[in-house]
Amino acid sequence: MPNINEIATYAQDNAQKLGIQKFDIYGSSVDETSVQVDQGEPKQVKASNRSGVTVRVWNEDNTIGITSTTDVDPKGLELALKTAYEASFFGVKENVPDFSPEATVPLANTLNEKAPQAPVSELIEKLLVAEKELLAAHPAIKGVPYNGLAQRDIDRFYLNSQGALRTESVSLSSVYLYSKTEEEGKKPRSAGAYRINRSLENLDINGCIQETAEKTISHLNYDKIKTGKYRVIFSPEAFLSLLGAFSNLFNAQNILDKQSLSTPDDLGKQIASPLLSVYDDALHPANIGAESFDGEGTPTRKIRLIENGILTGFLHSAGTAKRLNTQPTGNASIGAKVSVSPNFYHVFASGNSEEKFSLETAENVILIDDLHALHAGVKSLQGSFSLPFDGWLINKGVKTSIESATVAGDFLELLKSIIYVEPEVALTPGGVAPKIWVEELSITGE
Repeated sequence: MPNINEIATYAQDNAQKLGIQKFDIYGSSVDETSVQVDQGEPKQVKASNRSGVTVRVWNEDNTIGITSTTDVDPKGLELALKTAYEASFFGVKENVPDFSPEATVPLANTLNEKAPQAPVSELIEKLLVAEKELLAAHPAIKGVPYNGLAQRDIDRFYLNSQGALRTESVSLSSVYLYSKTEEEGKKPRSAGAYRINRSLENLDINGCIQETAEKTISHLNYDKIKTGKYRVIFSPEAFLSLLGAFSNLFNAQNILDKQSLSTPDDLGKQIASPLLSVYDDALHPANIGAESFDGEGTPTRKIRLIENGILTGFLHSAGTAKRLNTQPTGNASIGAKVSVSPNFYHVFASGNSEEKFSLETAENVILIDDLHALHAGVKSLQGSFSLPFDGWLINKGVKTSIESATVAGDFLELLKSIIYVEPEVALTPGGVAPKIWVEELSITGE
């Protein structure tokens, strides 16, 4: 990707030439290498470099045109500015997006952390060793059908005609392993794990192997489960995937579009057990893929969404913030329609719970490790869900894998019936969270 200051200069010159007074540009470039292996052989090696910019232009009547291009040389930018300017005359008249009022606010800390990329041969070698170790962990483990080791460099920038200019670059490495068993007369069982780090050398591949093996082996001894109401504990990953499925609760764009379980008047209402707090915190130290500004150039920050069970905040773009008379939160992505999305959840226990619960002593509780079919089993505007899951029935510390079952309920009722939020949090792809204990939910088994 060319130098950001060069792009800013080209853009400024071309805009002047075309008589454009007001524009902004968001761009990113991702350089990625990933490998997969299969039964001791490299299966797939992919290297890609994707870059693109989105250009927005406002005309004299303050309507807006938008275009995207992968071409960031002076010719490409000139064409993009021209196309966006022509499109601006067909732009919307109501709630026209504008610059973020925070696009020029100084950033608390810019991210500039690149790690050197390792050669592909090293990626393959490390992944082959991981596959081999998993296959050796238990005679029943017959394959690792899904696996991947990837490293990527990401550069992002935002600039506008009022002098905003932001850039950042980070490197990430990640590993994913998912193993499968085959045993005579038994159903195949499977489980997976994931790790992420700034650099390949610090990536905890061994921890990933161990977790995958332990989980997979723990599913070998499985049994049917009776249908009924059970006390349910969600793993950090399972809870965050459910929270993500109902993120319209906090999303100001969804709220304004009346596509949400919340309304603007719900701020300050108790929507969950007082034991629960949920933040959206892009700059959380555990967030390896952190972004210090969003697609509109707004700095990212810690947003308190639920504090002690009370709904305390929404996620905003510059446009939704203006309409609801508040500040943008750094959750916007730029495009033909600006969209709002969470950055990185931080879920934790607020207040001390009177009772402490433990899987060592609990009787006949269900620990849900992983939820499936979220796209099909969630009715995000009704608040209801019915989802197949992987998990265990736990009785005084003894885990029995559940052959197959679904969990069903209402998300807002679930939030209110949380009885314990464990103190330790774990890192998952969507954020950090602890295990969450829920009074009871309907489980359909055999």
